[in-house]
Amino acid sequence: MAPAAQFELAQPPNDAVSSLVFAPDSSSRLLVSSWDRNVYLYDTHTASEGDGQQGSLIRTIEHRAPVLDVCFGANDDEAFSAGMDWQVLRLDLATGEQIVLSKHSAPVRRVVYSRQHSLVISASWDSTLHVHNPVDASQAPLEISLPGKPHALAASPSKLIVAMTSRLVHIYDLSALASGLASQTAPAPWQQRESSLKFLTRAVAAMPSDAGYATSSIEGRVAVEFFDASAESQARKYAFKCHRQSQPSPDGAPTDVVYPVNALAFHPTYGTFASGGGDATVALWDADAKRRMKVYQKFPDSVAALAFSADGRHLAIGVCPGFETGMEDYTGEGRTKILVRELGENEALPKGKAK
Repeated sequence: MAPAAQFELAQPPNDAVSSLVFAPDSSSRLLVSSWDRNVYLYDTHTASEGDGQQGSLIRTIEHRAPVLDVCFGANDDEAFSAGMDWQVLRLDLATGEQIVLSKHSAPVRRVVYSRQHSLVISASWDSTLHVHNPVDASQAPLEISLPGKPHALAASPSKLIVAMTSRLVHIYDLSALASGLASQTAPAPWQQRESSLKFLTRAVAAMPSDAGYATSSIEGRVAVEFFDASAESQARKYAFKCHRQSQPSPDGAPTDVVYPVNALAFHPTYGTFASGGGDATVALWDADAKRRMKVYQKFPDSVAALAFSADGRHLAIGVCPGFETGMEDYTGEGRTKILVRELGENEALPKGKAK
């Protein structure tokens, strides 16, 4: 059965999605973490008996507390999770076994894996990074103190980007982190920056080309920045407004309703990226041409997470109620959806560029 252009996964989480990620080697294995204290592993390509639904749930791995982030490791059967129980766990997706890599002193907001350097890095609201050797769980993690509470984390082939409160952004060289782990000596950041965005950073995504990164804020903006510190390269950085809706005000004049940009994801090949927001929309952007390529139809609820598959042919979208209308009586049960879009051949390809 050929998949539809867009379909909903069967057996979605019971509460809000915190993150989702495709496997490094398979475009059909998808991991989803949720506030319902579970990590879900799906096969997105199998048929389902559900109406308009597709895919199958391979395994559910229960945690002690809500799971805030998940990522794959060295292969499609290894994953790492972080959550409200303060722990960083290694997950064996074949058996469901869990091994504690480290414990922070506050909830762990993000976890990333660097395939190039075989490192697992976690960022906690205790204002520390932990750098782990996933091959040897007995090796003590390297702890790095941060000047602010981290809210977003991403790894490019050579760099780690940490976005914190007070508009602080630290960029670490991953090879220096690997050396620091071996010697148990915390390296200084490769660069320290102030975010181009004036409000709290919600998401960060690294360019697969290793040239830079994008950040998004709670105030409907995205910034695109570059690692190269030269004046010529820094002149290329820019920021723009997005995920806003014009609505009439009481006096009849249009006013902008501004939504948080919750998620960013770069296409693995083309250098374009997707953004998802509290306005329940997903947009595709050409980072080089500084233009919007496409806006998809509005989803039922806020877009919480995005991920491209490794082959760039699929885009996973986590949809659940956000906190845009307040937190009283909040529940994501029955309204949380995982949608997978099969991209057209040139859908994410910048205009005028050959494949």
